[in-house]
Amino acid sequence: MSADTGARPIRATWRKSAIGYSEDMKATVASLGFRKLNQTRDLPDTPAVRGMLKKVDFLVAVDGEPWRPPRRSRYKLPRARSAKKHTRGR
Repeated sequence: MSADTGARPIRATWRKSAIGYSEDMKATVASLGFRKLNQTRDLPDTPAVRGMLKKVDFLVAVDGEPWRPPRRSRYKLPRARSAKKHTRGR
């Protein structure tokens, strides 16, 4: 049990789905305690929590800080595109 130092909790909201992102991004969102999209949680203000929020800042919004949806997905996993549909009917 840790003693309460009087620090205000950080209010964070999960705003963007983690589908298509790497497993460590999904694990970070889960370790922050999020289960559903648009869920809001009050998290303790510790360096570990701040580091996790910084890692997934494009998925999670923190109250008091502006959040904009990412313009393009830099962290999504690349997947091989199938050329099969383009060769049908030939």
